[in-house]
Amino acid sequence: MNAFKGTGVALVTPFHDDQSIDFASLKRLIDHVVSGGVDYLVVLGTTGESATLNSSEKKQVLKACLEYNAGRVPVMLGIGGNNTHAVINEIKNTDFYGVASVLSVSPYYNKPSQDGIVAHYAAIADVSPAPVVLYNIPGRTMSNMTAATTLRLSHHPNIVGMKEASGNLEQCMQIAAAMPKDFLLLSGDDLMTKALMAVGGSGVISVLANALPETFKKLTHGSHEEALQASYSLLGLNSLMYLEGNPVGIKNLLMHQGILESDQVRLPMLKASQELSDQIKAAQQH
Repeated sequence: MNAFKGTGVALVTPFHDDQSIDFASLKRLIDHVVSGGVDYLVVLGTTGESATLNSSEKKQVLKACLEYNAGRVPVMLGIGGNNTHAVINEIKNTDFYGVASVLSVSPYYNKPSQDGIVAHYAAIADVSPAPVVLYNIPGRTMSNMTAATTLRLSHHPNIVGMKEASGNLEQCMQIAAAMPKDFLLLSGDDLMTKALMAVGGSGVISVLANALPETFKKLTHGSHEEALQASYSLLGLNSLMYLEGNPVGIKNLLMHQGILESDQVRLPMLKASQELSDQIKAAQQH
């Protein structure tokens, strides 16, 4: 699991203006982040708009990512949801050739009990051919995975880590203090990366690394001072990434950089407003 230390990039799925998948931009993006020094790719996560891709498109995106990456860095695949049986079926119907790990979000909308969350993940981990990384993001799921729940799951032989995006550093410390030595605690919040690594975290699964892979290489692999300066350099852009929802901001930034042809997203998301686009362009130039 050392492959998943450092920076993982939560890849966006580029679209043409007609909302079809833009594979040329996807190839450009993968070359950009890999040459920029990210440690692994996270394909079809929330930032990849997996919720609005159909099963055929998901297969096409995964196949393209594996082809364009060409084995340069490991690949983590997002497979999650709030219907446990549907997640299990998706895992069983996925070709895991070239996939090193699964990232699976905590069930959203249902708001299960902590025991329900444990049972959900245990059922997924029992059938997954690749090791599973948990994902706690209460801001999206409306249900927090407690430190105690994470620690219970950390002893499952096929659960190897946690992407923690609760924003609660004390909760993260409680996990770090008691987790198995080989368990990965990964930041799900770009600005929390340095702090989380200071208390025992292993890195980040990042949105902004799509655009700024070199910055995140310094943040996760640089000296203390390099990492601090890299963190501070994100302050102007980070909040803009989420003002109109993710991945609206990061797609707009990537378009300004010339990596994506379009910042198109799929409904119910809308592409960045002119006001936000202008703010991102201005922040990028500072």
